[in-house]
Amino acid sequence: MPDSPDKKRADPPTRRAIIDILKQEPPQSAEHLAGRLGLSAMAVRQHLYALQEEKLVAFEEPPRPVGRPAKLWRLTPAADRFFPDGHAGLSLELIEAVKEAFGPEGLERLIAVRSKAQVAAYRRKVKRRHSLPKRLTALAELRSAEGYMAEAREAEDGGYLLVEHHCPICSAAAACTGLCAAELEVFAEVIGPDAQIERTDHILAGARRCAYRVTRAGKAKR
Repeated sequence: MPDSPDKKRADPPTRRAIIDILKQEPPQSAEHLAGRLGLSAMAVRQHLYALQEEKLVAFEEPPRPVGRPAKLWRLTPAADRFFPDGHAGLSLELIEAVKEAFGPEGLERLIAVRSKAQVAAYRRKVKRRHSLPKRLTALAELRSAEGYMAEAREAEDGGYLLVEHHCPICSAAAACTGLCAAELEVFAEVIGPDAQIERTDHILAGARRCAYRVTRAGKAKR
């Protein structure tokens, strides 16, 4: 039986919640999503199939030792339109214009100026006197405010992870890889010399997120 117009009007908030969860987590089953949302698995499947018709989600069925494979749902690139896209302020045309007018060296200088401004802005909120977890949390909050959907959390090996589930300047970063390299340097400068940071996941390399492993300086990796 088709949904009534009233039910269809009530669906978007739930579907947006599903999209937000799938943006921030690995592929999920309908059952897991149902538990997060307080809905039945059947209701969540209806939303997922509706999103699939709009080409916003897709599923994979990894083999399981026993029973039928479970559908694990993930977002498609078409869902990127639901998240902030800040590349307008740093447009591809501007990048190409800088390259043409000033050459690669000019673009490097532009990135350096931007990085210096980022460090100054972040340092106003990320205080060196605070503990490393507090610094990472403050940095994640700043990045989230810029549209990166960032979070800081402890890693299983005793270190920390800074995770960004979205890149609002992805188009610009793809055209100018120096932006990503500079961001890693900015994070290192802001977090401070008592910690080491390395990128472990990269959206431009095909990962679903950008992730950075942070450890205390001098601490051996496990």
